[in-house]
Amino acid sequence: MKKLDRTDLFSLEDYAGKRSDFRKQVIEHKQNRCISLGEHLRLYFEDRLTIQYQIQEMLRIEKVFEASGIQQELEAYNPLIPDGCNLKATLMIEYEDVDERRQALQDLLGIEQKVWIKIADQAPVFAIANEDLERSTDEKTSAVHFLRFEFDAKSISLARSGAAITIGASHPAYSVRIELTEASRNSLVADFA
Repeated sequence: MKKLDRTDLFSLEDYAGKRSDFRKQVIEHKQNRCISLGEHLRLYFEDRLTIQYQIQEMLRIEKVFEASGIQQELEAYNPLIPDGCNLKATLMIEYEDVDERRQALQDLLGIEQKVWIKIADQAPVFAIANEDLERSTDEKTSAVHFLRFEFDAKSISLARSGAAITIGASHPAYSVRIELTEASRNSLVADFA
């Protein structure tokens, strides 16, 4: 998947006029890319469109219009775009109650390395987590992690041919597995371009 450059972005003025329609398009696109793993884990799979939206929003909020500032945003977000042999996702650990969340983040230490994706009968592919910086401590995990799942050619071929995709977490304190719906599967398989 091609990385974004300045020519792919709207100017702040153009974005102001297009924001409502663009936002609607992205929200619709994200519906099949948000995967709930049980009640408290959610994966948001990123692609070129979702990252373009994040960059546009950052530029708008921070009122960035200078070339150097735009380039910094591109450099920060482009690594989150899949490159054809992987899937990339933001993992959110979600607990509404503050005390319950605090305890869960202690109990779920290391969960970011226990999230996996399985294509057909292939071995599960476990996440490579937080390549930009460490988000956990020795006492607790973070509520947000950035994950990359690397696939071999056989798995990608199986996914493209319609094979089932299962996603799960195998942590002593949180174990879950789900099979993707056809719409979600098709959306993620498009990342193997």
